[in-house]
Amino acid sequence: MKHLQQPLLRAALGLALAAPVAAAWAGDLKLTGEQEVPPVQTMALGTGSISVAEDGTVSGSIKTTGVDALAAHIHHAAAGSNGPVIIPLTKGENGSWSVPQGTKLTPDQMKAYRAGELYVNVHSAAQQSGEVRAQLKP
Repeated sequence: MKHLQQPLLRAALGLALAAPVAAAWAGDLKLTGEQEVPPVQTMALGTGSISVAEDGTVSGSIKTTGVDALAAHIHHAAAGSNGPVIIPLTKGENGSWSVPQGTKLTPDQMKAYRAGELYVNVHSAAQQSGEVRAQLKP
């Protein structure tokens, strides 16, 4: 029986390794005021998931609570610093924000993403530079 299991295990492993990778990163985000630069004291929170495919296609959404958000974006900067907007998110209902369909990172933005230099944050009237933030980690 053991001699039958090894070829099956090798075949399954081979299929898993040969399968295309759909996303370079897809993970849960927790946006907090503590991650803003400088840190912000707020009761606001954000949660969600942003995915980046190997070809640079970006998808996903976040949802905020405890904040009357005016805008949400993906920015280019390392943790501990602020940077320019590269992707404006689209406002939905009840504090939801989504990546516009068909959004794709440039090759330079993909390099920044792989280096951990992209973040998502949400802006409010009280905190115009950002109320909650989370770094995207490949």
